[in-house]
Amino acid sequence: MYAIVDIAGQQFKVEAGMEIFVNRLKAGKGAEVVFDRVLLVQDGEAVKVGTPYVDGACVKATVLDDEAKAKKVLVFKKIRRKGFQTLNGHRQKLTKIHVDAIA
Repeated sequence: MYAIVDIAGQQFKVEAGMEIFVNRLKAGKGAEVVFDRVLLVQDGEAVKVGTPYVDGACVKATVLDDEAKAKKVLVFKKIRRKGFQTLNGHRQKLTKIHVDAIA
């Protein structure tokens, strides 16, 4: 059984027991969160597609870490023949969640 759910503006394919990184949520560590914007639910042979969301479907998850960081993204700028170059780095803050159940 899996579902496609909209979390913080992005779509994720989730199954029960998965751990995924999503954009920063306001929930703290150990909090239970419920996502009700489910776009698709597949259970065995039955597939329910929402218009735009499936009625009565929700994904329950637990926040494992609210201070996780993504890999560093390096931004390098250079202007030819002028002696200008700069290097900046950025790490996006993420939230790690554990999907408990799809209801």
